[in-house]
Order: sequence, then C-alpha cells, then structure tokens
Amino acid sequence: MNRLGPLGLVGDRWVIGDPEREGGLHLVLTAEGLEHRESGTPEPLELLPWSRVMQLDIRTAHWDWMATRGAAVAKWVLQSRADLGRNACSVHALVRHPYDDWYARYSHHERAYTEAHIFLLRLLFEAVSQAKLTHRLGDAEWLGAVVEQVAPLPHRRSSVKRIREIVSAVPV
Repeated sequence: MNRLGPLGLVGDRWVIGDPEREGGLHLVLTAEGLEHRESGTPEPLELLPWSRVMQLDIRTAHWDWMATRGAAVAKWVLQSRADLGRNACSVHALVRHPYDDWYARYSHHERAYTEAHIFLLRLLFEAVSQAKLTHRLGDAEWLGAVVEQVAPLPHRRSSVKRIREIVSAVPV
C-alpha cells in the first residue's frame, strides 16, 4: 500500500496532503526536511530541516468538509473534540534552535481517510519521534517499507507496540 490517510507516495516522494488541489497546500518529505508547498508553485513556502525536529504530530480530519471554517463553527457550537476547522489538517512539530512550536496546514484529498489510517499515522509519527528517527521520514524507501507494514494493522491499542517494533526493525 502506498498511502496512509493523507500520507501518500507521489512519484518518488512521500507527500502529506493533496498536491493536485488547486491553490492547496501540502508537505513533501525530503532528505533535507519537511517542505511546505503551495500547489502549482516551484519553490517551497518553507523548509523545516529534520535536524530541528524533536517531536512530530499530525492532525487529520476524516472528510475534506471537516477542514473548513464552517466546520470550526460546528465544533464550537457542538463543543466537539474532533479535528474540525482550518487547522484540522495540519502537521505540528516541536523544534529546537530556538525551541518553538511549528505547524503547517495541508489540503485534504477528495477521498475520505479511514479512522484506522488516521489512528495509525498518528501512532507512526509518535513512534518515529520517540525513537529520534524523524529524519528517516525523508527516506522514501525506508518510509515505504514502514507504511507497507503499518497500513494493514488493526485500529487497536495493541498496534502501538507493533508500530514501535516496525520502526526500529526496518533497516536504517
């Protein structure tokens, strides 16, 4: 499988978000770091080097309408804890030099993301952060091997341990 929720293989690079959405945002995982890009523009808006990333987390909505301003109003009215609103599709990082919080939004694909894939992707980012291997996310071959093993896992707490094992077992 070449995708896990909003994370997908596009050509020879892993991308978070929909790079085809007109005027949309996405993140490209490169050897140097996370490139925050706007669709249709040649240069990245920002590059976050892997050497600065201490911890990585992702927020993901199930459907694209959940990442709109209108959904943010629904979240407020319903007092929901769900990821809704403009920041519902975003990547967050704790960075060093200087220490700070960093985040970047991405555009949701037209397809829905499954609950299992959202859960597994968050666990994958957590496991990679804890193992201090965030830089490996920029290695397309390594990430492909990891995603292939993580994507079919069940949506259960037992998957936490399995994902940690996968992350540490795939050759560096």
